[in-house]
Amino acid sequence: MTILDQLAGHARERVAASKSAVPLEELRRQALSLPKGDYGFEKALRKDGLSFICECKRASPSKGLIAPEYPYLQIALDYEAAGADCISVLTEPKWFLGSGRHLQEIARTASIPCLRKDFTVDEYMIYEAKVLGASAVLLICAILTERQIREYLHICDGLGLSALVEVHNEAEGEMALRAGARIIGVNNRNLKDFQVDLQNSLRLRRMVPRSILFVSESGVHTPADVAALRENGTDAVLIGETLMRAPDKARRLAELRGNL
Repeated sequence: MTILDQLAGHARERVAASKSAVPLEELRRQALSLPKGDYGFEKALRKDGLSFICECKRASPSKGLIAPEYPYLQIALDYEAAGADCISVLTEPKWFLGSGRHLQEIARTASIPCLRKDFTVDEYMIYEAKVLGASAVLLICAILTERQIREYLHICDGLGLSALVEVHNEAEGEMALRAGARIIGVNNRNLKDFQVDLQNSLRLRRMVPRSILFVSESGVHTPADVAALRENGTDAVLIGETLMRAPDKARRLAELRGNL
């Protein structure tokens, strides 16, 4: 069993526990009672030039504990002040040490859109993301069927949420396109063996029409990496560990953006 299978399995266990506390119908009612979102995540990525999605992440399955000190709210505000376009917040609790509370506090305080970074395996998690204040959710092709992705995109549209549909290869890219994804993210990290290959984004860019937003995720470490992706027509980069390990996150982001 791969770590991705374990993450998805644990997400199903979390959903089952959450449903026993707050049933799906009640959570759906709460989500639909909120003002419909304005697709702020998509709007932020459609600006001219390369957009930056900066991640709040305390740990990961491949690297273990990344940030022993984790003032997530201050980190998010530092990102915003440094010119980040969106914030990605890990809510997976077991391997990433994330929490829905982190997302809720950041979304309430920061003025830029937030992505709920988690392993969405049930519609429940989409309604939950809306209630927590997210502007977007992550849908991973490797753990969902094409039918599920289509259904989840429909639910997102009903709530005014964006969906970052993550792919790892050509077959998943075709699946995302058929399902109607408006934002496709290529994860340069293979979640089965954790190898990182930036060429994955450079290669898969060719198959995604320019009308669809294209995001490169993971393995972006240097200004040269950012420059290669910008040159390739990438719309946004999602950067996590590189920023989380930097003592001065604002300076590191400025460096990656080519402002230093």
